[in-house]
Amino acid sequence: MLYAVIPAGGSGTRLWPLSRADHPKFLTPLAGVSQLGSAVSLLQATVHRLAPLAPMERTYVVTGVAHAAAVARQLPSLPEAHILVEPSPRDSCAAIGLAAAVIARRDPTAVMGSFAADHLVRDGAGFCRVVQEAVEGAEQGLLMTVGITPTHPETGYGYLRCGGEVGTGRMRRVEEFTEKPEYDRAVRYVESGHHLWNASIFVWRVDVFLAELARQQPELHAGLLRIAEAWGTGRQAAVLGEVWPTLPKISVDYAVMEGAAAAGRVATVPGDFGWNDVGDFHTLGAVLPGSGDGNVVVGAPDGEATRDGEWESFGKPPVLFYDASGLVVVPHSGRLVAALGVQDLIVVDTPDVVLVCPRNRAQEVKKLVDELKERGDHEYL
Repeated sequence: MLYAVIPAGGSGTRLWPLSRADHPKFLTPLAGVSQLGSAVSLLQATVHRLAPLAPMERTYVVTGVAHAAAVARQLPSLPEAHILVEPSPRDSCAAIGLAAAVIARRDPTAVMGSFAADHLVRDGAGFCRVVQEAVEGAEQGLLMTVGITPTHPETGYGYLRCGGEVGTGRMRRVEEFTEKPEYDRAVRYVESGHHLWNASIFVWRVDVFLAELARQQPELHAGLLRIAEAWGTGRQAAVLGEVWPTLPKISVDYAVMEGAAAAGRVATVPGDFGWNDVGDFHTLGAVLPGSGDGNVVVGAPDGEATRDGEWESFGKPPVLFYDASGLVVVPHSGRLVAALGVQDLIVVDTPDVVLVCPRNRAQEVKKLVDELKERGDHEYL
C-alpha cells in the first residue's frame, strides 16, 4: 500500500536552453525515453515506472503554479485533487512535507515514497524490487533512502556513507549524507566500498517522517499541518496563501535526513537498476542511443520536437556530421545543424538560443543561466 509522491519542480538549468522555466526537463519528451513504443516525458516515464507499486489513486504530484496545467495534460488519469500545487518554490522539504501531511490525514500510518520527476531508470523491475525492500524498512519505523551502487567517481552526485547492516536483509545504516565531492574524494568514496550515490529517493511512514520533521523543523512542521488541515476545504486557498510564504526554504536532506542519520534513524537499500538523474547534456548523451562515432542527436522519434508541452513535427531533424565524433546535438529549431572536424561538443539549437560548449564543461551551463538572470535577460530563461 505504497503512496507515491513525485516532486516536479525546478527548471533544469544545466539543460538550458532545452529546459526553460516555463517548460522544464521533466515535461520534455526525449528520444530513448519510451513507453508503449512512443517517446514520453520524464514525468510520464516516472509515473509508468511506479505503476506496479502505486496506482493512480495513490499517486500525488507536487508542482508549481506554472506547470500544473501541463502536468494534468500529461497525466490525464491522475485525479485532479492529487496535483498538489505550491504557490512558490520553497525547496524540497516543503513540497514533500506537504504531500506527507495531506496523505497522513487520509491514512495516518501510510508508507509513502518520494521519487523525482526527472530521473531515468533502465531496469524498471529491478527498481521496483529495491523500492519494495525500502518499504519493508519503512514499515519498521526507519527513514529509508535508496542508494545507487556507484559505477565511477562522479562529482555531480551527493553520496551516502553507509555503516553496518540493519536486520537480515540488504539494508545498511546511513551514517552521513555527504555533498558533491571533488574528483579525488569521489575516487576514495568509490574505492572504499562504503559509499553510495544519493538518488534522492526516500521511503518512510508518514507519521515517522512528520515526527522527525517536528523534532528538527518545528516551524515548518506546524505550517504544513495548518495547510493540510485546510486542504480540500473552502479555506485551502486562504490558508495556503497565508502560510506557504512563511515556510523555511530548505531541502529535505538538510532539514530532516542529515539529522536523522546522525540519530541512527536512516537506512538505505543499495540499488543497481540503471539510474541516472539526467543532470546535464553530457549525461544525456551518455544514456541515449548514439551512432558508431558516439554522436547523439537528442530529439523525438520521426523528426518530432516539443514546444510549449505539445508535439510539433518539422520533418526529420536536420543534422549533418562529417569527421565529427562524441557530439551531443539538440536540433530543436528546424535549421540544419552541420558539424565538421570537431569532437566532444554539445550543440543545442533552439529557435531563440544556440548553445555550444565542450562536453566536459556541461555542468557549467548553469553559469550562463545565472549570467542571464543578472543581466535581466529573462526572455531567454
